[in-house]
This record gives sequence, C-alpha cells and structure tokens, in this order.
Amino acid sequence: MAKTGKTARVTPLMKQYNTIKAKYPDALLLFRVGDFYETFGEDAVRASKILGIILTHRNNGGDQTELAGFPHHSLNTYLPKLVKAGERVAICDQLEDPKLTKTIVKRGVTELVTPGVALNDDILQATSNNFLAALHFGPNKLGIAFLDVSTGEFLTAEGQSEQVDKLLQNFAPKEVLISKQHRTDFSELFGTSFHTFYMEDWVFQEDFARETLTNHFKTSTLKGFGVDHLNQGIVASGAALHYLSETQHRRLQHISSLKRIAEEDHIWMDRFTIKNLELYHSTNEGAVTLLDIIDKTRSAMGSRMLKRWLAFPLKNQKKIQFRHQAISHLLDQDTVLAKLQGWIKQIGDLERLISKVATGKVNPRETVQLKNSLEALVPIKQLLSEQQNEALKEIASQLDSCEPLRNRVKEMIFEEAPVNILKGKTIAEGYSSELDELRNLAFSGKDHLDQMLKREMERTGISSLKIASNNVFGYYIEVRNTHKDKVPEEWIRKQTLVSAERYITEELKEYETKILGAEERILELEQQLFAQLVVWMQEYIHPIQQTAQQIARLDCLCGFAQLAVENGYTLPLIDDSTSISIENGRHPVIEKQLPLGKKYVPNDVVLNRETQQIIMITGPNMSGKSAILRQTALIVLLAQMGSFVPATAARIGIVDKIFTRVGASDNISMGESTFMVEMNETASILNNLSERSLILLDEIGRGTSTYDGISIAWAISEYLHEHPSKAKTLFATHYHELNEMAATFERIKNFNVAVKETKDTVLFLRKLVEGGSEHSFGIHVAKMAGMPNQVISKANKILKKLEQSHSSEELTDKLQTAQAEMQLSFFNLDDPLLEQIKEEILHLDIDTLTPVEALMKLNEIKRLLSKKKKASS
Repeated sequence: MAKTGKTARVTPLMKQYNTIKAKYPDALLLFRVGDFYETFGEDAVRASKILGIILTHRNNGGDQTELAGFPHHSLNTYLPKLVKAGERVAICDQLEDPKLTKTIVKRGVTELVTPGVALNDDILQATSNNFLAALHFGPNKLGIAFLDVSTGEFLTAEGQSEQVDKLLQNFAPKEVLISKQHRTDFSELFGTSFHTFYMEDWVFQEDFARETLTNHFKTSTLKGFGVDHLNQGIVASGAALHYLSETQHRRLQHISSLKRIAEEDHIWMDRFTIKNLELYHSTNEGAVTLLDIIDKTRSAMGSRMLKRWLAFPLKNQKKIQFRHQAISHLLDQDTVLAKLQGWIKQIGDLERLISKVATGKVNPRETVQLKNSLEALVPIKQLLSEQQNEALKEIASQLDSCEPLRNRVKEMIFEEAPVNILKGKTIAEGYSSELDELRNLAFSGKDHLDQMLKREMERTGISSLKIASNNVFGYYIEVRNTHKDKVPEEWIRKQTLVSAERYITEELKEYETKILGAEERILELEQQLFAQLVVWMQEYIHPIQQTAQQIARLDCLCGFAQLAVENGYTLPLIDDSTSISIENGRHPVIEKQLPLGKKYVPNDVVLNRETQQIIMITGPNMSGKSAILRQTALIVLLAQMGSFVPATAARIGIVDKIFTRVGASDNISMGESTFMVEMNETASILNNLSERSLILLDEIGRGTSTYDGISIAWAISEYLHEHPSKAKTLFATHYHELNEMAATFERIKNFNVAVKETKDTVLFLRKLVEGGSEHSFGIHVAKMAGMPNQVISKANKILKKLEQSHSSEELTDKLQTAQAEMQLSFFNLDDPLLEQIKEEILHLDIDTLTPVEALMKLNEIKRLLSKKKKASS
C-alpha cells in the first residue's frame, strides 16, 4: 500500500486503490489499470516472488511505492499460481468504459478467489474435488461442513475431534474456515498442514447460520435435508455458505441441497489407518497408492466419485452385492463394457460445466461441450436399458439427455464457437435475422471495397491503388509517390509515408461508419443472445447434476470391471458372518510394482471369533509380514467398496471398523515421542473395538526397551483375546516370546513368514505358514544390506552372549534373587506401597512362571518402585 507523508499528495488512482484495499486487507488485490492488472506495496512484493515478475517502483506524491503487474489477458496464467501458493486474490475490474468517463474510472472487486473457492479450470484439479471446509467448535461436539462451489456438493456432519479429524483426512479441503477465537484449538487438534482462514465469531452463530441456509434454499426449515438435528453441523454449513457471499459468489443455484455424511453406513477408519494403508496419498514421495492402482475411470466425475467410495467403503450387504452384480454382468458382456467406456470418455465434466452455467461463468465453447456430452448419453441410456441387470437399469432410468437443451444449443451456437464471446462468431447463422443482416453488411464488405477500388482505378488511371485499414486511421486509399499527381482534389490526405501517401474519401468514410456500427452491434447482440441462453439453461441444473452422478457411478463400475480383467481379480462372497477367509490373497499395489517376470507370492488368511481370532505373525524383517497385514485390510476394503479382489477366492463377513498400528509414526514435531504416539494410537484402537472390527498391529512396543515392549505387546494381545468383542486381529511382531501365548490362549494362533536358511544367507519365501519363528535374522538382513563384515562378525558375537545371558533359567534366577532381596528389604517397613510389592513377590509361583510372565512381573514391580521413589522425593 502507498506510504504517504504529511505533505505528500496521493494521486486519485492510489486513493481509489487504498479505499478498495481497505475492504480486503487479507487478500492480494489485482487492480485493473488499462490493459494491466497491477499490485502495489506488500502485495507487489509477494506477487513478484510468487509469479517471478519484475518488481518496480512508482513515485506516489513523493513516496516510492512497490509495483508489479501483468497483462490482463494473462490472468488465467498468473491467477492459479497465486491461489496455489495459498493467496486469497481479490480481482478488481474496471466497471465502466474509460472512453465514456472524464473522471477516474469506476472500479470494484468482481470476484475473490481463494484456495477453497475457485471455478477457474487452471486452479481446479479435474480428478479431485476442491472443498472449502468450515469447522465450528460447539459446546460438546464439533460441527463440520464441506462445500465444493465447482460441483455444487454440500455436506455436513458433527462429532468428536477423532471423527472430524478423519473427515478432514478424507475430504482434504483446500481451505478451512475457523472462528478467530479457536485458532489455537484447531492447530492443537488437527495440526498446521491445512490452509486456514479465520472469520469473525458472529458468523458462527446458530440463528445466523439457519437463516443463511434457509434463505439460500428458499425453505422455512432444514428438515427436508435430514440435517435439522445437527446443530453444530448447521453452524459450520452456514459459515461456509456465508463465506461464498463474502467472496462475491452469489449465483449459487447449483448448490441445491445439504447432505448429511452418514458415517454409520460406512466402514470406520481413523486417520492412522487411512495414512498407514496409503489409500490415496503417501508420505513417501513418488509412492504408488491404492487409488493409483484401482482408478480405471474414464471421466473426471468418475475419478472424483471413486475417491469418495474409497474413503467410505460400504457396510450394507445389499448395496455391496448390487455393485458386484453390475460388475459381473459387465464382465460377461465385454462388448457392452467396451462401448460404455468409449462413450463415457466422450462426456465432459458435466458437474463443473453446469456449475459454470449456474454461476454465469460458462463460455460458448463450454456450452457446445455440454451439448456434446449430453448427446453422448443417448446411446448409453439406450444400451443400459437393454441390459438384464437391475443396477444398470436403475442408472439408465436416472439419465436425462436434456433433449430441449441440446436442440436449442445446436440451433443457436456455432459448433466451432470461441472460448471468448468477444472474439465473435458465437451465435449460429439463421438464428437471428437481425444478426444475419448485420453480418452480411460487415463481412460482405470486401466485395463493396473491391468495386470501389476498381471504380477509382478507372477514374484516376492509377493501377497500383490499394484500400486497407488500421486501428489508428481506419480505412484509407494508399497511393505510391510516383502517382501523387493523379490524386483527385476531393481526396483528403491522412498520412504521409516514405514512398506513399494515404487518403480518405467521403464514400470510404461513410462505409467505415456503417461497418464499425455493424461490428459493435454484432458483438452487443451476440453477448445479449448468449446471456439469455445461459439464463434459460439454468432450468436444467438439477437434472444434469443427477445425470452426472449416475454417469460417475457407471464409470466407477466399468472401472472396477476393467480392473478385474487386467489383474485377475475375483468376485468376493459378502455375508453377515464375522469371519474372513482369503485364499491366495495378493497385495494390489505391491504386485504391480514387482520387477518384470517376478510373481507375487500369494497367501491365505483365515480369521474368525471362534477358533482363530488373533494370528501372531513372526518372521524376520523384510520377509513380508507388513505386506500380509496390509493386503488383508485392502482386500476387505476393495470387497466392501463393491470391487472384485486380488485373490483366488474370498469370503468376507461385513467389517465395520478397520484399525491399524503400522510402523513408528513420528509426531516428534508435535512434542510427542515415537513411543507415546504409538501408545496413543493403540489406546484409541482398544477403546473403540466392535465385534466386526479388523485390527492390524505391526511391531507394537518396539519404541521402548525390549522388556517393556514384550510386556506391552503381551498385555495388548491378552486384552484383545479376553475382550467381549473378540475382534479379529493380525499381529506382526519380532518378539518371538509372544509365540508362547498360543499355549495359554485358545484363539491365538502362531504363524510365521517362511525363510530358507543356508550357510551364508537367508532366502525370504514370503509364504505364511503355521507355527512360530525362532530367529529374527536381523544380522542376515544387515549383511544383505551391505554392512561391513567387521560389523557383522561383532554383531554375531554379541548376539551369542545375549542369548546366553537371557536364557529362561537366568531370568528365573534373577527373579528368585529379587524376591529374596525384596523380602528382606521390605519385611519390617511400614509402607502400604512397599507392603503391596512384598505381597506381589511372596505370592509368586516361580516354578510355573514363563520367561515372558517373569519379565512382565519384573516390569510391574519396577513401576511400583518408581512410584515409591517419586513419592519420597
């Protein structure tokens, strides 16, 4: 912003700029000046860095003001860069023709583009939603809303922070709106990775929110949307909608409903599970996600819907089987599948095209694209209605090819219409008689000019006469200097060149006036007729949105059929049991990443609540334990999304929750140790179990000492076994001592990932077999990784010593010694805590203790002593 001293005079332009900038202090203001968009002051400094444009200075009443700008026609090149850099950009345009005013041109902000509110194709990603989220901190619950102005989707939910956290992960909003007073609360609960904008507290009031929503939907209540009881969700939704009006987005007919996110209808996965399974994003750069593998859709709408299906796998058996039946039918009718995919590919992004119609931002070429997309629906609807499949027939019944709209656009708009209506040739010939007459006058002028030129050549005897025009002088007759003496007296000289003179005649002047008037009127009439068409097309917003949803659904089903064909996936049997049985299951992502010629080793997994509730998997690092855990979860997810699965056969009893604790998540940046994070995540699992849960635990307890780790892993396994829900669990561990649990707990079974050990190396067979594993082969793995022989040799020596010193006899001896010493130490002490420890030791039956139980008991005593020490200090 301009800096002014006491005596400095602010120019009228900068005064106008300062007034407008004051209304949008949080936005970078693009200020239209002639043919350029200019930025000033701090805005200019930021813009020059982001856009790589030159930063200059202008003299403003004696002060230097930073300045950076770009040509107005380059807006679509530079705007996306600013928004993607996280800037909120206010576009300030000239609101009147500079030629028609003698004072400073009237200007105003016509649009405020933010990361979460954009309709520009260069900002949006075709295959992803561009959600704006609003989060309300209610008294007992959080309310959240997600709104995509580019598609018209508007969703809401409420719940505790864990639930909201999961939704934020799933919907990945580009911008989150929060009340200013909860700035700290948001970062503490959800981190700092989201682009946030803080609004005034009064926006987050229930009465205001309800009024905003009912005014928009033109209803008296919100009961018809099924969200009336979600008070906190309504507040968030009202804030999101209010933000659109704040950003100059007021033509919002395409936002026609507010839907509740029905999480109870879908598998529950917490944020750790979504992250650990790498469903649609990965922390590792360049990593392939599940979505990358399964997305065989042919349209942007289908690709966006597939992400939603992946984030919210179904729990309803009938709905899942409905999808499976459709895919089976498409696989049986491979020519039908090929035809459908070919036609789907011809369909543009109906959701975003009709949203542009609603907001008045659609251009002539996009209107033709909309018409062509609707025409591609005609054969799809016909073919689907002929199929003997309920799901496909249902889709056909909801497709509307909007014949009146197609016919009107066909009649009215040129097939090769321009992107910019100002370029002309938008309205088709024969639609408007007035337009046709004006065009005839403007564009048949060449014949008139040719006749005029021929006539003047004959009259003057100058054979080299030329009639042309330019922007400065308009039409003129050009005469070479050698023929100057033949020029008639009534011709008026307009310009002198080195080798020629240019003249104007009364006839040429009259013709020019006629042509220019016609061209201006053509442009005006085309804009008027096109604007009328866009308003008329708005009647079709709802049917086209519904059709877009059905095409996206069909695209996903066709994509699943294509996936099954390409990768040999099979139809899973879905039932209401609580068992999972997978034959020759494969990891859908890893199998596609293997080197050419190398086959993925498939594995069987059986889990149930009766005989094999917990599978304890041991085996060396790099042997494939984690892959088996993940592939089990991914097969369940794919099955309940409605897809076929990478297995020879699979029977899946509906799963309602999937929990994972895989690897060591690192939240050290948030002030928590790796072990603390691990324990928090595990506690969340143990506190939310259900009979239909699937739990994957990988290397629990490795973030602490060995004895602590074994104790914790044992205690967790025992808790899961004894819990009434009997949740199905896969537990991969390098603590071979846990194999002893199978002898005591009837539903815990030991399995290991087989290895073949030779004299010098270990061959990983990656096959899951019954029984526990005795070694970790960690030193072998280090050797394979290229560790120096000196280190390997030393490690082997240390290992032998440790194995000797930690034999079960030695552990028992240690415990007996500790028992005797503590008995002597505490015998005469009058202290409740010490008395408790004494009782614990005296009542130990050392002869029946297993080594692991001994470790756990020592650990327990150690903790009690730590308490005593803290209390005394």
